[in-house]
Amino acid sequence: MIPSTNTESIRRRLKNVRYPLSTSLTLPPGCYVDREWFEHELDRIFRQGWLCIGRKDSWPDSGAYRAFDIAGIPVVVVRRQEDLLALSNVCRHRGSLIAEGSGTCRVLTCPFHGWTYDLSGKLVSAARMEETEGFRPQDHSLATFPVEEVDGFVFLSLESDPPPLSDWLVEFSDIHARWMLDDLRVVDRRVLNVRCNWKQFLEVFNEYYHLLFVHPHSIGGYFREPDPPDAVFGNFATQFGMTSLNAGLLEDRQDSAFPPIPTLDDRERCGVRYTWVYPNMAFGASSDFMWSYYVFPISPDRTEVVQYICFPSSTVRHEGFEERSRSYIGRIEAAIGEDIPALEKQFAGLKSPHAAQGRFAALEPCVGHFACWYADVLGEGPDSSDSGG
Repeated sequence: MIPSTNTESIRRRLKNVRYPLSTSLTLPPGCYVDREWFEHELDRIFRQGWLCIGRKDSWPDSGAYRAFDIAGIPVVVVRRQEDLLALSNVCRHRGSLIAEGSGTCRVLTCPFHGWTYDLSGKLVSAARMEETEGFRPQDHSLATFPVEEVDGFVFLSLESDPPPLSDWLVEFSDIHARWMLDDLRVVDRRVLNVRCNWKQFLEVFNEYYHLLFVHPHSIGGYFREPDPPDAVFGNFATQFGMTSLNAGLLEDRQDSAFPPIPTLDDRERCGVRYTWVYPNMAFGASSDFMWSYYVFPISPDRTEVVQYICFPSSTVRHEGFEERSRSYIGRIEAAIGEDIPALEKQFAGLKSPHAAQGRFAALEPCVGHFACWYADVLGEGPDSSDSGG
């Protein structure tokens, strides 16, 4: 396939995305709006490596399932006893989708012709196929994908033989150990369909620059100058920042705060660690809860965003937890309600022929780290060893 002129232009411009961030340009606008480039990044970024798809307690019992469309590939993730399995969500008979949404089941049954699979993907029933010469059910199991759990997060790869997840995350667990991520429990899950590019959504979650301008009357005044990003090995960026109030609550709801996570030190109890696990998940680990986002690109200008709000298991058992937790959910809703219109305006601007690469401000280092990772993965930027952490 001969690359389009626009794709070649994007490739050239990506060469200007490189360390040090003080001299780097931002990603070219075409990386956000060009449809051919969008297909290229789906192939290179979402169909390779590891993706985070949710929290393990979203599949609480054997038979719990959830269907996904990931980079155009239908997948159903199901719990079978203690194990999570990721299966192709396409029937081996005539290609129908098998499962939709989420729920609980004993078997997976195709709604078109009734072919039935057990929770490991093995075909166990195919009506009226006994007269088909040479037909053997064992030859028609569903394809499987690698899936692993780390610190309560569920990761999936569309590759048949991906790199070890431990090599993908490296220091992730060590850096976040005091937040006891594995102990956090999902109390609220919502799905948003946002009219922006998937990268935009994660970028705005991982920079402090917009806070005073997009959130002037809600949370913009909480955040102090953040620490520099941690120097890490692994496919993620992380940065801690102090706050003047509990970051999970609006100013008039501060009396609803829960006790802090006991393993945090005094400074960590007064701030938030923001982490972006490449490519598609970001979270804020606060003193007493965590909120996280998982993005699934639909098109250059459409992104499915899944929002999780999680609390420590001991907090969930508090008397009056449900009522007090609504204050946290309200704060998250207030902020995302301000972010989304800003992102949609940004995308409208990125489509202009006069949109150009910008420069990274001092409050956007994690966005810059992602941009260099993105350019490197697509083969257009610096080798990751040049990052200096």
